[in-house]
Amino acid sequence: MTETMEALVVQSPNVLGIETRAVPQPGANEVLARVRATAICGTDAHLIRGDYPGFWPLAFPFTPGHEWAGEIVALGPGAEAYGWNVGDRVAGTSHNACGACQKCVEGQYNICENYGKAGLHEQYGHNVQGVDATYAVHNVKCIFRLPDSVSFEEGALVDPASIALHVARRGNIKPGDTVAVTGAGAIGLLAGDAALICGAARVIIVGRGHRLEKAAAMGFETVDTNAGDPVADVRRLTEDLGADVVLECAGVPETLTWAMEMLRKGGRCAMVGIPTEAVALTIQPIVLNELELVGSRASAGEMRRVIPFIANGRMRVKDLITHRFPLAEYETALNTFNDRSSGALKIIIEP
Repeated sequence: MTETMEALVVQSPNVLGIETRAVPQPGANEVLARVRATAICGTDAHLIRGDYPGFWPLAFPFTPGHEWAGEIVALGPGAEAYGWNVGDRVAGTSHNACGACQKCVEGQYNICENYGKAGLHEQYGHNVQGVDATYAVHNVKCIFRLPDSVSFEEGALVDPASIALHVARRGNIKPGDTVAVTGAGAIGLLAGDAALICGAARVIIVGRGHRLEKAAAMGFETVDTNAGDPVADVRRLTEDLGADVVLECAGVPETLTWAMEMLRKGGRCAMVGIPTEAVALTIQPIVLNELELVGSRASAGEMRRVIPFIANGRMRVKDLITHRFPLAEYETALNTFNDRSSGALKIIIEP
């Protein structure tokens, strides 16, 4: 270890660079990890653009990043009592919740009632400093043991894989269900795998372009939004009944509207995509057809559950890695991520 490290620093919206910073020190029940791989998330791109002013982040300058894996290099006071040792390989998640509010006690730490309150809740890479750096500090609540059979690159995708598993579980998928997924990005494709893990008999991915081609290559049924009416196409594939469950992973008004119209009577839509604009929904069918629309935020206990599925290949995170860049080339990596023509799905950053 050195006393200084490289870190990505966003000085203000769309103004970013690599700077030398002091290596942080772990506090009580925290570990210091050598970050070996991070992944760019869509939220990172929004944050860097300044789409959530005063919320994510609270202020600039700021270091983003929350999807990562690495190894422990130092323990803060108390961390050893939880079974952690220097050298342990870990994957991290972002929500460092209070652990004491009613939602945390019930296991829903992703919707901690003390969210954002100083000293009670932190979300790494969102409202506190993130992991796009050589070293990062995390609370023991937010790290999970990485098997030797899972690479650091795959470990960096444990967090988005857990989000995909959470939205599938929020969809309340039952064995034999037909599941449609709107959005063929990384979360959508991982949600397809999660739906199969939860018992879906069929998964139909709704999207376009190279991402839909990837969905087809992974063996999913597909509906091309550029080729006609996706709602009609899903209904045609389901004998006009509709999907039992729709997992909405795009987060735009049009795809949510499609998702609700694709549902079978009594169907359920779980939505993980976060729209940045208002959405108008027709309410009458929701009432008359007893449809359900539920939100799905991050994950809540799925990190440990998803790691074995990554290890055995049922959650195919490795298939989604399309690009790799060193931390020094983060701006190029981000431009590649934002360019739909680049073919990017998940981009790995190597600090």
